[in-house]
Amino acid sequence: MRSETAVPSSRPGLPALDEWLPGGVTAARGFVAGATYAGIKTAGEGKLDVALLASEDPCAVAGVFTRSRVTSAPVRYSRRVVKTGRAQAVAVNSGCANAATGPQGSRDAREMARLAAVRLGLDADRVLVASTGVIGHLMPMDKLARGIEQTTLAPGGGSAFARAIMTTDTVPKEAALALDIAGRRVTLGGAVKGAGMIHPDMATFLGFLTSDAAVHPAFLQSALSCAADVSFNMLTVDGDTSPNDTLVLLANGRAGNAPLGADSLEAAAFSQALEALCIRLARAMARDAEGANHLLEVTVEGATSQAQARRAARTIAGSPLVKSAVHGADPNWGRILAALGRSGVRLREDRAELYVGEMCLFRNGRPQPFDEVAASGLMAGPEVTFRVLLNQGEGQATAYGCDLSEEYVTINSAYTT
Repeated sequence: MRSETAVPSSRPGLPALDEWLPGGVTAARGFVAGATYAGIKTAGEGKLDVALLASEDPCAVAGVFTRSRVTSAPVRYSRRVVKTGRAQAVAVNSGCANAATGPQGSRDAREMARLAAVRLGLDADRVLVASTGVIGHLMPMDKLARGIEQTTLAPGGGSAFARAIMTTDTVPKEAALALDIAGRRVTLGGAVKGAGMIHPDMATFLGFLTSDAAVHPAFLQSALSCAADVSFNMLTVDGDTSPNDTLVLLANGRAGNAPLGADSLEAAAFSQALEALCIRLARAMARDAEGANHLLEVTVEGATSQAQARRAARTIAGSPLVKSAVHGADPNWGRILAALGRSGVRLREDRAELYVGEMCLFRNGRPQPFDEVAASGLMAGPEVTFRVLLNQGEGQATAYGCDLSEEYVTINSAYTT
């Protein structure tokens, strides 16, 4: 991952983020990780399917989970751990979701935590578990147990961890950044997976974030929930969600700062850095979506509220017709306007404006003359941006998505066969 230094603050009065770093979940001090191939996924060159992440010190923990009423056993287990506010490790597998598996699935999730706890020398109630893969299959516990036992953890194990959690992802997705908190260098890192069954309000998605900051659990939970709302909950690929969605954040305090709470002077800086990390990872998911060729970014400005802006942006980014137009680089802007109209947000057509890149296509209720070849060129690149100005208030939001291709249908028509 290329380094980006001196990232400017998006909010007045907050310090710039110092730098983007390599290392993912092990960029923060005191974290180790590792992964192995245990045979849970179909064999293949370089494949990994069992991963462990641990802190050398106890951590404050926060989590955001699926809103689906079909909930996997690992999600139910990890929710209980997060409620305690303390954790120290995560055990993850790919290839089997352990969802819709009844009482046996719950027993297997508890056993997964116990096996990882024994391997790491921890109490089982300090180990989070997460699974991803095909729904409705019991976990092959013999393979999982061997995988946990043979996994070697190291400070440089973040990249292997990021590869092990992948399913239909084509590339691992990890990032890390550093910032200054009251004279202390604080690092945040993360790894995510998800390429299909992705939609706002959590997606088929696993996300693991780490920090060496000292943070009170209540503030950590608040900061994570807010960061998820402007990043992963603004991400849509195909309109489907999962029983396994899990986003957790561990903070071990190794940076030596005074513990951050909601009233801390540095709380806003930490929250901004966490949001920046989550947005970067969400964009990486959209870019690597199943069958996708284009990252789609939709920004709505001038809505009557942020909630209205979020609703409009997500509706446009999730529209199959808009996504198909992006795939074909077709500047058929009427599809964007139609999606905006059905979103249910307050708007006046005679005030609305629509842009692809910096090119205006529609303004004040009237189509604008534009060069269709140039507009198509703006939609042919790897990143396509639409901007909608409602000119009715201060609400603003950005949603992330991708185009809809024939390959998406191919991947999902033969997922288990």
